[in-house]
Amino acid sequence: MFKKEDLLTNDNDAETIIGESVQVKGHFESNGNIIINGSLEGDIKTKGAILVGEKSKINANIEAEEMVIKGEINGNLKINGYLSIKELAKIIGDIECVQISIEKGAEINGQVTITNKKAKNNLKKESLKEDTTETEEN
Repeated sequence: MFKKEDLLTNDNDAETIIGESVQVKGHFESNGNIIINGSLEGDIKTKGAILVGEKSKINANIEAEEMVIKGEINGNLKINGYLSIKELAKIIGDIECVQISIEKGAEINGQVTITNKKAKNNLKKESLKEDTTETEEN
């Protein structure tokens, strides 16, 4: 995907760019990377990475593979990989991710949960095995 601290440093890495003067409302799903420098209200889900610029104001629940936050977000975040929260970031909402870095000065008002993807996948496999065993015994 991207190197941890170099996520979306180049506009060419993004499939979608929302500029500073753009205000968007709606539900977004994407397979690619997204750069948000404007205002957004709704929900965002991508299999790629998201970069939230310093002047961004987002009111949305977000699910992404990786994410860098420099602006403001009001909503819950589910990041399946690495999350980087920069110095000027302000987040109101719960965060779930696999890896995280938080710079001094960043503000978070919510619960932060660090998960281990591998452990979750193993639990799902064990649960499926138990369900199959119970079915075979009956």
